[in-house]
Amino acid sequence: MNRNPIIPFVLIMVLGIAAMFLFSFKGLGDSKELAAEQKNGGEKTEEVSNNPEDIYKTAGCIGCHGDAYQGGVGPALTGVGDKLSKEEIQEILVNGKGSMPGGLAAGNEEAMADWLLELK
Repeated sequence: MNRNPIIPFVLIMVLGIAAMFLFSFKGLGDSKELAAEQKNGGEKTEEVSNNPEDIYKTAGCIGCHGDAYQGGVGPALTGVGDKLSKEEIQEILVNGKGSMPGGLAAGNEEAMADWLLELK
């Protein structure tokens, strides 16, 4: 029994064309949503918490300093007040130090420094 070798290629072509139409219609729907967003002010706004512990969790600090502030890639944060002053902590939060990037707590450096000084 001979099979036609063109059939797999035709099936792939038909599936490719169907996928192209599907993604085109999806893109049209997204473009309408983006146009409405631009009309209403341009950017999506997210509520950002000013709570230092929430900032710690959402800014990615846990990845280096640990979930219990025990350290890891970065230094431990418990007892940081014994080593650094509030101003030094704020300076590190703004400009970074070593492999730590600055600006992770943008606008909340003072509250974050106070919170870090209280960690025991």
